[in-house]
Amino acid sequence: MDRWTGKVAVVTGASSGIGAATAKALVRAGMVTIGLARRVELIEALKTELPADASGRLHGIRCDVTREEDILAAYRQIEAQHGGVDVQINCAGIARHTIRVLQANNTQDLRDIVNTNLLGLTLCSREAYLSMQKRSVDGHIVHINSIVGHSIPPLNTLNIYPAVKYGITALTETMRQELRFAGTKIKVTSISPGLTRTPINPNSDTYTGPILEPEDIADAILYALGTPPRVQIHELTIKPVGEVE
Repeated sequence: MDRWTGKVAVVTGASSGIGAATAKALVRAGMVTIGLARRVELIEALKTELPADASGRLHGIRCDVTREEDILAAYRQIEAQHGGVDVQINCAGIARHTIRVLQANNTQDLRDIVNTNLLGLTLCSREAYLSMQKRSVDGHIVHINSIVGHSIPPLNTLNIYPAVKYGITALTETMRQELRFAGTKIKVTSISPGLTRTPINPNSDTYTGPILEPEDIADAILYALGTPPRVQIHELTIKPVGEVE
């Protein structure tokens, strides 16, 4: 991680869960970290969990990743205040566990999932890439995917969520090819956790079975970022010990 010291990382969905754990981990690793979220006050609150000499490297920007105007404004602000993006971590995501694909009047819920988890991720990656390209930076883009982006368990609570995560799996390879054809050495990585104790998983705070913690995923992100320039972690799947699926 030494080569990233003082460089700029952007973390979407940084107000809670994996995004919050990742933002704190990157700050502790020496990176200037910009957290994007609708609840920017929760990002500011994370500073109290960081050492005094590190908390000044964490900055929050209010951004709804379903709104392109919010995304464009956030990345303009990042360029003006911090010079641009070196690392992009896409953690923002939602799930609607009571919605079914074939349920009546579910259109807005389905749109929200697609626009947050897939289109928002794509647009943030685009803006980060354009910043890296403009400054000839060999940066890194990381997508938080899911095991349901590779195999769908027999549950009745998933609706369009696995389709979107499968989309991230496809998008990761599509982006890798685009980056290759563009002649860059920018890396792209998909990280696919199993069940993780985050707000997106209801009742996970009291679940006593096999489960990952957000910090486990943050550690994996730091591992992928810390690989040598010749190494690209394309897909990293993480399951808790004892998980059935």
